[in-house]
Amino acid sequence: MGVIYILLTISIIVAIVFFISFIISVRNGQYDDVYTPSVRMLFDDELIKENKEKSSGSNTTKQS
Repeated sequence: MGVIYILLTISIIVAIVFFISFIISVRNGQYDDVYTPSVRMLFDDELIKENKEKSSGSNTTKQS
């Protein structure tokens, strides 16, 4: 019965250590996404071109 208490105590200590290391890594920015903003920049241009085409198409009909 004493072995169960020892193993339970050790497992709780290990879980606390992992939780603390997770909190520290989140605060240090380990899980920040630095890749997506650089890729997002490539796709924003396509949206701007579509908006310009729509707005220029509506401008030509107004001028006629």
